[in-house]
Amino acid sequence: MEKNKNRLVVIENIKKCVENNEFNRKVEVGDHIVTDEEREEIVLNFDTLRENKKNIAKRATARKIANKFTKIFNKNTQIVGLDNIQKIEGGAIITGNHFHPTDSTVIRHLTNVLDRTSKLDIVIEEENLFLKEFHILMHYCNTIPLSKSDEYMKRKFFPAIRKFLEKKHWILVFPEEEMWYYYKKPRPEKIGAYHLAVKYNVPIIPTFTAMYERPGEYDDEGFNKVDFKLFVMQPLYPDMNLPLKQRKQDLMQKDYELKVKAYEQAYGKKLDYKFEDWDIAGFKE
Repeated sequence: MEKNKNRLVVIENIKKCVENNEFNRKVEVGDHIVTDEEREEIVLNFDTLRENKKNIAKRATARKIANKFTKIFNKNTQIVGLDNIQKIEGGAIITGNHFHPTDSTVIRHLTNVLDRTSKLDIVIEEENLFLKEFHILMHYCNTIPLSKSDEYMKRKFFPAIRKFLEKKHWILVFPEEEMWYYYKKPRPEKIGAYHLAVKYNVPIIPTFTAMYERPGEYDDEGFNKVDFKLFVMQPLYPDMNLPLKQRKQDLMQKDYELKVKAYEQAYGKKLDYKFEDWDIAGFKE
């Protein structure tokens, strides 16, 4: 089956980034670039704190849609390590590998299993607010946009993070930042998620999603369909005995090491960053 040409370009971009040790670079083609005018009109006016009562019905509809997609995309998803987090009662930051536009449904599947579906928030990049095909999900399904606007971050982003953590929500952050389409390997992470965990003194819930091809079954882009296995690791807590900067670095390093361990358990091979076609789930049977 012929593969989507844009996806082939993305895979080539991933290969080049791996060769240059640039694991947090953008590889997608045609992503929306937010203008200053759009940021002023849309992002700064986003209902991040969910105080606008007019949006209650839209949020309920968005959650129904998200749960419907979650069931479809995760009908074969396995969860390993559920016992590791069943005793967490307060707020937390969940981290995961970022490999697909629908990868957050794997985490939603986890919170649905734990009956926490209404208490999952997702940090998204501001450009995602302009994805027309996902408009209702990006705007109303418990999303917290991350913006280049300092005004927005101070006035809305950080107050929202604090508010929902105090309400015992779990907030999903992708520390790898950019999405790498069906890339199987965990990538070195950026500090943002760990800054939030330290700032608000909440645990990190490390997760890693492994992907397994279904031979002979193809999606609309010509790749093998895949099933997911979600590895949920022991929560990590900020070490208050460390200096502030080192506290964040310590969380980030431990989280990355747990993801590497999960990767090696999932695929039965040591992690290295030499690119091969196998690195892209569904690319080669």
